[in-house]
Amino acid sequence: MNKISQPEHTERLSSSLRKNMDRIKSLTGNSSDFITRTFQGANGLSMAIVYINGLTDTTVINDNILKPILSETEADMAEQRTLADSFTAIKDIFLTVGTTNTVNKIDDFMSALYNGNTVILAEGWDLAISASTSKWEQRGIEEPSSQSVIRGPKDGFTENINTNVALLRRRIKSPNLWKIDRKIGLVTQTDVCVMYLKGIADDAVVKEVLQRLDRIETDSILESGYLEEFIQDQTFTPFPTIINTERPDSVAASILEGQVVVLVDGTPFVLVLPVTFFKFFIASEDYYQRFDIASFLRILRYCAFTVSMLLPSLYIAITTFHQEMIPSTLLVSLAAQREGIPFPAFFEAFMMEITFEVLREAGIRMPRAIGSAISIVGALVLGQAAVEAGLVSAAMVIVVAFTAISSFVVPAFNVAIAARLIRFGLMILAATLGLFGIMSGLFFLLIHMTALRSFGVPYLVPVSPFVPKNLKDTVIRVPWWMMVTRPRLFSKKNNVRQNVNLRPDPSGKEEEKS
Repeated sequence: MNKISQPEHTERLSSSLRKNMDRIKSLTGNSSDFITRTFQGANGLSMAIVYINGLTDTTVINDNILKPILSETEADMAEQRTLADSFTAIKDIFLTVGTTNTVNKIDDFMSALYNGNTVILAEGWDLAISASTSKWEQRGIEEPSSQSVIRGPKDGFTENINTNVALLRRRIKSPNLWKIDRKIGLVTQTDVCVMYLKGIADDAVVKEVLQRLDRIETDSILESGYLEEFIQDQTFTPFPTIINTERPDSVAASILEGQVVVLVDGTPFVLVLPVTFFKFFIASEDYYQRFDIASFLRILRYCAFTVSMLLPSLYIAITTFHQEMIPSTLLVSLAAQREGIPFPAFFEAFMMEITFEVLREAGIRMPRAIGSAISIVGALVLGQAAVEAGLVSAAMVIVVAFTAISSFVVPAFNVAIAARLIRFGLMILAATLGLFGIMSGLFFLLIHMTALRSFGVPYLVPVSPFVPKNLKDTVIRVPWWMMVTRPRLFSKKNNVRQNVNLRPDPSGKEEEKS
């Protein structure tokens, strides 16, 4: 088997400043954004600094590195009797940056530069000093574009992993919020971190996540979607087994329930695992609204998912094979609409579904200012023109439109895509076997879903296997004071999250007693 590889520079730094500078220039191809500056220190020592333009804060370099080194006094120089003394003095005393580290290998040297640090070299040193000076342009914290809410926090993750970690620590102020770092990608050296709540998250799940991350051997990780495909349990399934979200409040809530999250530098989408099928229908806003409103909206999402997956196939099956199920008045109306339509119901539905998928994709890819207008106007114009031209019936346009609208109700985009893929398979079964084909397809999907796992957790729990205690926050949401324990499928220890005696007393007797 071929193994990926990249040049390794494990040789140590030389004590010759000139050799070190020549080696660095040869490795970087003398790129113009690698800035090198040689100078004479106050103690007469030949020195140099190296940094990458655009990844560093030049003000910090000037004020906290160059000025302190060049302003050493004679008393300071008198104490530096050897090169080792000068190295220690500069590293531990004169540099006024946040953190400094010792570098002795070329690959560590280059890694420090790519992380935005400034590296200090000197004649006679076979070591270098890495000083933290990182600063680059980044997007500010904004409202998530993919998961908006009416009530709730409006901040979202950014492309900076440190900012994302800070957003989580701001919400969970506990020393038990542990963070484990990894670098994945031989070329990109992407920062990846795993966060969980020690004492609540399942240690076996945490260990499994780290093992799967450590097994990844690839040259690049540019987005969390790369990791999702590498670490998920099942590849050949339309159903996602890992949640991705850009909402810090949703991720914090998942951590508090005992789930594990994976953050990747360069993307605002955080992975949450393990998950179940029902987690994809839960919006963070469900916990900010009253429980009855949240339960109604959640049931509505399940109904919309079912409609988006089944409605076109049901229409095809009934109009093609089971006309006796249609009321007589409606049957006459549908027959009148289909008079003159040259295509069977399946081809009619398939053509309209493909047309709408093209319009949906065009609306996403086109510039935002005109994308929505093009998709809406295109759908109206094409639908009306198709009906007038006698290519499709008006009822089919209504079915496809309502199916498309229903697919937007599901909060998780990836499970909505799964419904869109399954829809086409069910349409083919409906066109060949009618309702029997649809039921066969649904039974196959149910069997497939019961076999799925997400890091050892059954995909359909708490329905299969049946766990009554976890039904409090599945199809409906009970009041907060009833959710005393965390879901046992995620947290197998310390699963009590609140006082059991929190039920409000509407009679006011508690106040009278006090």
